[in-house]
Amino acid sequence: MPEDLIRAIVADLAVLNGQADETAEAADETPAADSRPKASFSASGESVAIVTGAGGGIGRASSLKLAEAGFKVVVVDYNAATGEETLRLIREQGGEGLFVQADVSKNEDVERYVGAAVEAYGRIDAFVNNAGVLQKFSLLENIELSEYERIMSVNVRGAFLGLKHVLKVMAEQGAGSIINTASTAGLRAEHSMAVYTASKHAVIGLTKAAAIEYVKKGVRVNAICPGGVDTPLTQGVPAMMQDSGYMPEEFPNMRMGRFADPSELAEMVVFLASGKSSYMTGSIVAVDGGLTL
Repeated sequence: MPEDLIRAIVADLAVLNGQADETAEAADETPAADSRPKASFSASGESVAIVTGAGGGIGRASSLKLAEAGFKVVVVDYNAATGEETLRLIREQGGEGLFVQADVSKNEDVERYVGAAVEAYGRIDAFVNNAGVLQKFSLLENIELSEYERIMSVNVRGAFLGLKHVLKVMAEQGAGSIINTASTAGLRAEHSMAVYTASKHAVIGLTKAAAIEYVKKGVRVNAICPGGVDTPLTQGVPAMMQDSGYMPEEFPNMRMGRFADPSELAEMVVFLASGKSSYMTGSIVAVDGGLTL
Protein backbone atom coordinates (compact mmCIF):
# COMPACT_ATOMS: atom_id res chain seq x y z
CA MET A 1 0.00 0.00 0.00
CA PRO A 2 1.45 3.43 -0.96
CA GLU A 3 2.89 5.38 1.98
CA ASP A 4 0.80 8.48 1.22
CA LEU A 5 -2.38 6.39 1.34
CA ILE A 6 -1.37 4.93 4.70
CA ARG A 7 -0.79 8.43 6.09
CA ALA A 8 -4.18 9.57 4.78
CA ILE A 9 -5.92 6.65 6.51
CA VAL A 10 -4.07 7.38 9.76
CA ALA A 11 -5.13 11.02 9.55
CA ASP A 12 -8.78 10.02 9.05
CA LEU A 13 -8.65 7.68 12.04
CA ALA A 14 -7.15 10.46 14.15
CA VAL A 15 -10.14 12.65 13.32
CA LEU A 16 -12.56 9.88 14.30
CA ASN A 17 -10.76 9.55 17.63
CA GLY A 18 -11.04 13.25 18.38
CA GLN A 19 -7.40 13.88 17.54
CA ALA A 20 -7.74 16.09 14.47
CA ASP A 21 -5.08 18.46 15.75
CA GLU A 22 -2.41 15.76 15.68
CA THR A 23 -0.36 15.22 12.54
CA ALA A 24 -0.20 11.93 10.71
CA GLU A 25 3.46 11.66 11.75
CA ALA A 26 2.28 11.12 15.32
CA ALA A 27 1.11 7.67 14.27
CA ASP A 28 4.77 6.63 14.05
CA GLU A 29 5.35 7.47 17.72
CA THR A 30 5.06 4.89 20.47
CA PRO A 31 2.45 5.90 23.09
CA ALA A 32 3.89 6.72 26.48
CA ALA A 33 3.19 4.23 29.24
CA ASP A 34 1.30 6.83 31.28
CA SER A 35 -1.21 7.38 28.46
CA ARG A 36 -2.90 4.10 29.23
CA PRO A 37 -6.28 4.18 31.03
CA LYS A 38 -5.96 4.30 34.79
CA ALA A 39 -7.89 2.06 37.15
CA SER A 40 -11.22 3.60 38.09
CA PHE A 41 -10.62 3.00 41.79
CA SER A 42 -7.65 2.95 44.11
CA ALA A 43 -6.86 0.89 47.17
CA SER A 44 -6.66 4.12 49.14
CA GLY A 45 -10.44 4.15 49.49
CA GLU A 46 -10.93 7.46 47.70
CA SER A 47 -13.34 6.07 45.12
CA VAL A 48 -17.10 6.06 45.51
CA ALA A 49 -19.77 3.59 44.37
CA ILE A 50 -23.55 3.77 44.43
CA VAL A 51 -25.46 0.47 44.55
CA THR A 52 -29.24 0.37 44.15
CA GLY A 53 -31.25 -2.58 45.38
CA ALA A 54 -28.44 -2.98 47.89
CA GLY A 55 -30.58 -4.44 50.66
CA GLY A 56 -30.07 -8.04 49.57
CA GLY A 57 -29.02 -10.48 46.87
CA ILE A 58 -26.68 -9.22 44.15
CA GLY A 59 -26.93 -5.65 45.45
CA ARG A 60 -25.78 -6.53 48.97
CA ALA A 61 -23.03 -8.85 47.73
CA SER A 62 -21.81 -6.17 45.32
CA SER A 63 -21.82 -3.54 48.06
CA LEU A 64 -19.68 -5.72 50.30
CA LYS A 65 -17.24 -6.66 47.52
CA LEU A 66 -16.88 -3.04 46.41
CA ALA A 67 -16.21 -1.94 49.98
CA GLU A 68 -13.62 -4.70 50.26
CA ALA A 69 -12.01 -3.41 47.05
CA GLY A 70 -11.65 0.08 48.54
CA PHE A 71 -14.83 1.89 47.55
CA LYS A 72 -16.92 4.06 49.81
CA VAL A 73 -20.40 2.68 49.15
CA VAL A 74 -23.66 4.60 48.96
CA VAL A 75 -26.23 1.92 49.77
CA VAL A 76 -29.64 2.54 48.17
CA ASP A 77 -32.75 0.50 48.82
CA TYR A 78 -36.51 0.96 49.17
CA ASN A 79 -36.47 -1.17 52.33
CA ALA A 80 -34.78 0.85 55.08
CA ALA A 81 -34.23 -2.15 57.37
CA THR A 82 -32.37 -4.27 54.81
CA GLY A 83 -30.46 -1.27 53.46
CA GLU A 84 -29.26 -0.30 56.94
CA GLU A 85 -28.26 -3.93 57.50
CA THR A 86 -26.07 -3.85 54.39
CA LEU A 87 -24.41 -0.66 55.62
CA ARG A 88 -23.79 -2.28 59.01
CA LEU A 89 -22.10 -5.25 57.30
CA ILE A 90 -19.90 -2.88 55.28
CA ARG A 91 -18.78 -1.10 58.44
CA GLU A 92 -18.18 -4.38 60.25
CA GLN A 93 -15.64 -5.35 57.60
CA GLY A 94 -13.90 -1.99 57.94
CA GLY A 95 -15.57 -0.21 55.04
CA GLU A 96 -17.19 3.20 54.79
CA GLY A 97 -20.52 4.28 53.37
CA LEU A 98 -23.96 5.70 53.92
CA PHE A 99 -27.53 4.57 53.37
CA VAL A 100 -30.21 6.39 51.36
CA GLN A 101 -33.77 5.10 51.33
CA ALA A 102 -35.22 5.59 47.86
CA ASP A 103 -37.83 4.47 45.37
CA VAL A 104 -35.77 4.23 42.17
CA SER A 105 -38.84 4.90 40.02
CA LYS A 106 -39.24 8.41 41.50
CA ASN A 107 -37.14 11.14 39.93
CA GLU A 108 -36.86 13.12 43.18
CA ASP A 109 -35.59 10.03 45.05
CA VAL A 110 -32.95 9.34 42.40
CA GLU A 111 -31.81 12.96 42.50
CA ARG A 112 -31.59 12.62 46.27
CA TYR A 113 -29.37 9.53 46.34
CA VAL A 114 -27.10 10.92 43.63
CA GLY A 115 -26.94 14.25 45.46
CA ALA A 116 -26.16 12.50 48.75
CA ALA A 117 -23.21 10.69 47.18
CA VAL A 118 -21.77 13.88 45.69
CA GLU A 119 -22.36 15.91 48.83
CA ALA A 120 -20.71 13.31 51.07
CA TYR A 121 -17.82 12.27 48.85
CA GLY A 122 -17.56 14.71 45.95
CA ARG A 123 -17.74 12.18 43.13
CA ILE A 124 -19.19 8.91 41.80
CA ASP A 125 -16.73 6.42 40.33
CA ALA A 126 -18.99 3.39 39.96
CA PHE A 127 -22.73 2.96 39.75
CA VAL A 128 -24.36 -0.45 40.11
CA ASN A 129 -27.81 0.16 38.62
CA ASN A 130 -29.21 -2.99 40.13
CA ALA A 131 -32.69 -2.48 41.63
CA GLY A 132 -35.36 -4.62 40.01
CA VAL A 133 -38.48 -6.69 40.57
CA LEU A 134 -39.76 -9.98 39.17
CA GLN A 135 -43.04 -10.44 37.36
CA LYS A 136 -45.75 -12.81 38.50
CA PHE A 137 -45.74 -15.75 36.08
CA SER A 138 -48.65 -15.36 33.66
CA LEU A 139 -49.50 -15.62 29.98
CA LEU A 140 -49.35 -12.21 28.34
CA GLU A 141 -53.11 -11.99 27.79
CA ASN A 142 -53.71 -12.41 31.51
CA ILE A 143 -51.24 -9.81 32.76
CA GLU A 144 -52.95 -6.98 34.59
CA LEU A 145 -52.07 -3.45 33.57
CA SER A 146 -51.05 -2.73 37.15
CA GLU A 147 -48.51 -5.56 36.98
CA TYR A 148 -47.13 -4.21 33.71
CA GLU A 149 -46.75 -0.75 35.23
CA ARG A 150 -45.10 -2.13 38.38
CA ILE A 151 -42.44 -4.02 36.43
CA MET A 152 -41.69 -1.28 33.92
CA SER A 153 -41.67 1.41 36.60
CA VAL A 154 -38.86 -0.20 38.60
CA ASN A 155 -36.94 -2.15 35.96
CA VAL A 156 -36.97 0.39 33.13
CA ARG A 157 -37.89 3.80 34.54
CA GLY A 158 -35.66 3.16 37.57
CA ALA A 159 -32.71 2.15 35.39
CA PHE A 160 -33.28 5.13 33.08
CA LEU A 161 -33.45 7.65 35.93
CA GLY A 162 -30.32 6.26 37.53
CA LEU A 163 -28.44 6.54 34.24
CA LYS A 164 -29.80 10.02 33.57
CA HIS A 165 -28.56 11.52 36.82
CA VAL A 166 -25.34 9.55 37.33
CA LEU A 167 -24.13 10.00 33.75
CA LYS A 168 -24.22 13.76 34.18
CA VAL A 169 -21.93 13.56 37.22
CA MET A 170 -19.54 11.11 35.57
CA ALA A 171 -19.37 13.09 32.33
CA GLU A 172 -18.38 16.20 34.29
CA GLN A 173 -15.68 14.16 36.07
CA GLY A 174 -14.51 12.69 32.77
CA ALA A 175 -14.53 9.18 34.25
CA GLY A 176 -16.76 6.50 35.68
CA SER A 177 -18.09 2.98 35.26
CA ILE A 178 -21.75 1.95 35.25
CA ILE A 179 -22.93 -1.62 35.62
CA ASN A 180 -26.60 -2.25 34.82
CA THR A 181 -28.23 -5.45 36.04
CA ALA A 182 -30.12 -6.99 33.14
CA SER A 183 -30.94 -10.72 32.99
CA THR A 184 -30.81 -13.76 30.75
CA ALA A 185 -34.40 -12.64 30.05
CA GLY A 186 -32.78 -9.71 28.25
CA LEU A 187 -31.02 -12.13 25.91
CA ARG A 188 -33.96 -14.39 25.09
CA ALA A 189 -37.66 -14.73 25.85
CA GLU A 190 -38.83 -16.28 29.10
CA HIS A 191 -42.13 -18.17 29.04
CA SER A 192 -44.92 -16.55 31.08
CA MET A 193 -42.72 -13.52 31.79
CA ALA A 194 -43.41 -11.25 28.83
CA VAL A 195 -43.24 -7.95 30.70
CA TYR A 196 -40.13 -8.90 32.68
CA THR A 197 -38.50 -10.06 29.44
CA ALA A 198 -39.37 -6.76 27.75
CA SER A 199 -38.05 -4.78 30.72
CA LYS A 200 -34.68 -6.52 30.66
CA HIS A 201 -34.37 -6.14 26.89
CA ALA A 202 -34.93 -2.43 27.55
CA VAL A 203 -32.12 -2.38 30.13
CA ILE A 204 -29.77 -3.85 27.54
CA GLY A 205 -30.91 -1.24 25.01
CA LEU A 206 -30.27 1.56 27.50
CA THR A 207 -26.85 0.09 28.24
CA LYS A 208 -25.77 0.09 24.60
CA ALA A 209 -27.20 3.55 23.92
CA ALA A 210 -25.51 5.09 26.97
CA ALA A 211 -22.22 3.35 26.15
CA ILE A 212 -22.04 4.81 22.66
CA GLU A 213 -23.15 8.28 23.77
CA TYR A 214 -20.61 8.58 26.60
CA VAL A 215 -17.63 6.58 25.33
CA LYS A 216 -15.72 9.77 24.44
CA LYS A 217 -16.52 11.31 27.82
CA GLY A 218 -14.54 8.73 29.78
CA VAL A 219 -17.60 6.85 31.02
CA ARG A 220 -18.03 3.11 30.48
CA VAL A 221 -21.44 1.43 30.61
CA ASN A 222 -21.83 -2.35 30.70
CA ALA A 223 -24.49 -4.82 31.79
CA ILE A 224 -24.50 -8.17 33.51
CA CYS A 225 -27.08 -10.85 32.73
CA PRO A 226 -27.54 -13.16 35.71
CA GLY A 227 -29.42 -16.41 35.32
CA GLY A 228 -30.45 -18.50 38.28
CA VAL A 229 -29.06 -16.65 41.31
CA ASP A 230 -29.86 -17.72 44.86
CA THR A 231 -31.43 -14.52 46.20
CA PRO A 232 -34.59 -13.70 48.19
CA LEU A 233 -36.05 -12.38 44.92
CA THR A 234 -35.68 -15.73 43.14
CA GLN A 235 -36.28 -18.17 45.98
CA GLY A 236 -40.02 -18.03 45.34
CA VAL A 237 -39.66 -18.73 41.62
CA PRO A 238 -40.25 -22.53 41.76
CA ALA A 239 -43.57 -22.03 43.54
CA MET A 240 -44.54 -19.27 41.12
CA MET A 241 -43.78 -21.57 38.18
CA GLN A 242 -45.80 -24.37 39.70
CA ASP A 243 -48.75 -22.03 40.23
CA SER A 244 -48.52 -20.86 36.62
CA GLY A 245 -48.51 -24.43 35.29
CA TYR A 246 -45.26 -23.97 33.38
CA MET A 247 -41.83 -25.38 34.21
CA PRO A 248 -38.99 -24.66 31.73
CA GLU A 249 -37.13 -27.81 30.83
CA GLU A 250 -33.78 -26.30 31.82
CA PHE A 251 -34.93 -25.13 35.25
CA PRO A 252 -34.55 -28.39 37.22
CA ASN A 253 -31.25 -29.13 35.47
CA MET A 254 -29.09 -26.01 35.57
CA ARG A 255 -26.05 -26.64 33.41
CA MET A 256 -23.71 -26.28 36.39
CA GLY A 257 -26.13 -28.17 38.60
CA ARG A 258 -26.77 -25.22 40.92
CA PHE A 259 -27.79 -21.59 41.17
CA ALA A 260 -25.12 -18.92 41.45
CA ASP A 261 -24.20 -17.43 44.78
CA PRO A 262 -24.70 -13.62 44.74
CA SER A 263 -21.00 -13.19 45.51
CA GLU A 264 -20.16 -14.74 42.13
CA LEU A 265 -22.10 -11.96 40.40
CA ALA A 266 -20.48 -9.41 42.71
CA GLU A 267 -17.02 -10.45 41.52
CA MET A 268 -18.03 -9.51 37.97
CA VAL A 269 -19.46 -6.21 39.20
CA VAL A 270 -16.17 -5.29 40.88
CA PHE A 271 -14.25 -6.26 37.74
CA LEU A 272 -16.44 -4.04 35.57
CA ALA A 273 -16.15 -1.19 38.09
CA SER A 274 -12.38 -1.39 38.05
CA GLY A 275 -9.70 -0.37 35.58
CA LYS A 276 -9.13 -4.04 34.83
CA SER A 277 -12.07 -3.77 32.43
CA SER A 278 -10.84 -0.48 30.96
CA TYR A 279 -11.42 -1.56 27.32
CA MET A 280 -14.99 -2.73 27.91
CA THR A 281 -18.05 -0.62 27.24
CA GLY A 282 -21.42 -1.60 25.83
CA SER A 283 -20.65 -5.20 26.78
CA ILE A 284 -23.53 -7.48 27.76
CA VAL A 285 -21.99 -10.10 30.01
CA ALA A 286 -23.87 -13.32 30.71
CA VAL A 287 -23.03 -14.66 34.17
CA ASP A 288 -25.43 -17.57 34.03
CA GLY A 289 -23.55 -20.83 34.42
CA GLY A 290 -24.10 -21.58 30.74
CA LEU A 291 -27.89 -21.29 30.96
CA THR A 292 -28.18 -19.42 27.65
CA LEU A 293 -25.84 -21.68 25.69
